[in-house]
Amino acid sequence: MRAIANPLSLGTLILCLLGLAAPQVRALEPIQLTPPDLSHSKPLLQVLQERQSTKTYDTRSIPVDTLSNLLWAAFGINRPEAGKRTVATAVNCQDIDIYVVFAQGVYVYQAREHRLVPVLDRDVRSLAATQDYAQKAAIQLVYVSDYGKMNDSFGAKKPIYSAFHAGAISQNVYLYCASAGLGSVVRDSVDREALHKALKLRDNQTIVMGQTVGYAQAQAVTPEP
Repeated sequence: MRAIANPLSLGTLILCLLGLAAPQVRALEPIQLTPPDLSHSKPLLQVLQERQSTKTYDTRSIPVDTLSNLLWAAFGINRPEAGKRTVATAVNCQDIDIYVVFAQGVYVYQAREHRLVPVLDRDVRSLAATQDYAQKAAIQLVYVSDYGKMNDSFGAKKPIYSAFHAGAISQNVYLYCASAGLGSVVRDSVDREALHKALKLRDNQTIVMGQTVGYAQAQAVTPEP
């Protein structure tokens, strides 16, 4: 008979069967990001020239310092004295939360503390990116708008404003990726209903869109005859 990996002790197994105990799952820990490095970047016009959507990725992970710069560029605080950020939002409502989906789980970016806080310790990449090519990349960014942060005067235009804001954030991500040798693509291919449930979002939170970020897969070069 094949051995079972990580077997439970007989006592623990009995307690589990009685509903008195359960196998422990290692909890994810917060990730304190390094301060963004503002000292080195390509010229803006060169970055605009190199901006593109990437649809072939390898599985290389993104270093923490690169991830730090990426999230700060996306929607970090660039004026600490006022708490204002790298993307403008209507009436400074700052309604967008960035969820970062890794293989091991999901984190949400907290801009003021410049850190990632875990919200889910399971793999939901297939929900955050329903297209196979995107699932190979290092991370998926999911932009979630909290309508509760918007003034009631926005009324029925809340979805429009949230789309403006998420679009601006995604362009910042595109430009940073172009400057850092990363690939990226924005996507509507998100299983919104299932992901909303998995992340335990509130009714007034809505998933606007997703964005894939990772290293582009090297293209094979066919030698000339």
